Amino acid sequence: MPYLFATNDEQREMLNAIGVRGIDDLFEMIPEEIQLKRELNLPAAMTEIELDLHLRKTIAADAVSAQRICFQGGGAYDHFIPATVDEICARGEFYTAYTPYQAEASQGTLQAFFEFQSMMTEISGLDVANASLYDGASAVAEAIIMAMRATKRNKKVVIAGTLHPEYRETVKTYLHRLNCEVIETAQVDGIADWQQAAKLIDKATAAVVVQHPNFYGLLEDANRVVELAHQAGALAIEVFDPISTGILKRPGDYGFDIAVAEGQSLGTPLQFGGPYLGILAARKKFVRSIPGRLIGETTDRNGKRAFVLNLQTREQHIRRDKATSNICTNQGLLALRTLIYLAQLGPQGLREVGELCCQKAHYAADQLTEKNVGAVTFPHPFFKEFVFTPHAPVEEVIEKAKQAGFNIGPTLNRFETGSEQNNNLLIAVTEKRTREEIDQLVEALTAG
Repeated sequence: MPYLFATNDEQREMLNAIGVRGIDDLFEMIPEEIQLKRELNLPAAMTEIELDLHLRKTIAADAVSAQRICFQGGGAYDHFIPATVDEICARGEFYTAYTPYQAEASQGTLQAFFEFQSMMTEISGLDVANASLYDGASAVAEAIIMAMRATKRNKKVVIAGTLHPEYRETVKTYLHRLNCEVIETAQVDGIADWQQAAKLIDKATAAVVVQHPNFYGLLEDANRVVELAHQAGALAIEVFDPISTGILKRPGDYGFDIAVAEGQSLGTPLQFGGPYLGILAARKKFVRSIPGRLIGETTDRNGKRAFVLNLQTREQHIRRDKATSNICTNQGLLALRTLIYLAQLGPQGLREVGELCCQKAHYAADQLTEKNVGAVTFPHPFFKEFVFTPHAPVEEVIEKAKQAGFNIGPTLNRFETGSEQNNNLLIAVTEKRTREEIDQLVEALTAG
């Protein structure tokens, strides 16, 4: 519906009613140093005709950009999405549903979430999963706070230095006011230094967090992480790639207590960086500490199958100060996309996608190396993504790929401050990429 803004007179009337002098007074509780003081660089106002023309030109330019072939990684990936995902999700009863405030009256929505949870336990190898969180980064932070509740330890967590840099920043933001020390392990050749980490993990540690495959696409020593965490009485948390479970062990198979993931690769397009989907699963004994929503199955008074909102212990409900989280809802539509995607693939399909990603990524790495474009940076096994060091300056390589119709990256200097990362970039190869596309990329980068 049209947006009707408040006039100056209406704003003044509202401010007088609540007893403040101006709009700025409403923000006085925000510390001065983080208030936005700069002027926004906004263009001049347009007429509706001008705006319509401007948007059409922008959309046309984006359509050209969308034709580019994506070899980008770093946490969001261009996987194939079956047509059935969009077709089913576009149905009105799914697409317009927001959140079941009258939960038991929303049986279709609850059943979809219940089936989603069931599939998340299958791919994680753990006992229970919630009905989704906001994204992978916030899921990591929620898992750590969950571990602090479960272990009754709140002074220290140890996270791998090879965890996604943005995930690390999110964790520090969540824990900043909780007086919990966040210790990052060192890394050696793109792998976390677990020998050094063993000295950091002690009886005060609530959780040990590792990403496997890690931010660089490399495989970590997951068994060692679980061993070190459990020896100290801490919980072991794995950040995993759901696609990798087609060919790698699941978090539960390694013995992890909690597993979290970014679910974008399971049926959600890149869509300019979001919204995405947070996945969280855990062992049954930690079910009372799980954040967000947990949907359960029961029978109604007529003995028929029914679904209920078993747990939703957020601060707006009866738990108040004992709430497990302040997450208010879940990514229902994106969870539904994931459910449909996995139902289409099945276990064998997921395995085939994982195998194709791994095989094609290694083919690309071999071709780039053999054609002397550069070298794979780290000498360790990788899944679908690898760090590459080109012989030419990395900005030139990215621009040359762009001119040929390919997107590669991101560069590691976007995340890292060390000079050793200045000429490295990530390259991801999904099942969607063809041998012809890989060969064309290599050819473009070897052209004079």
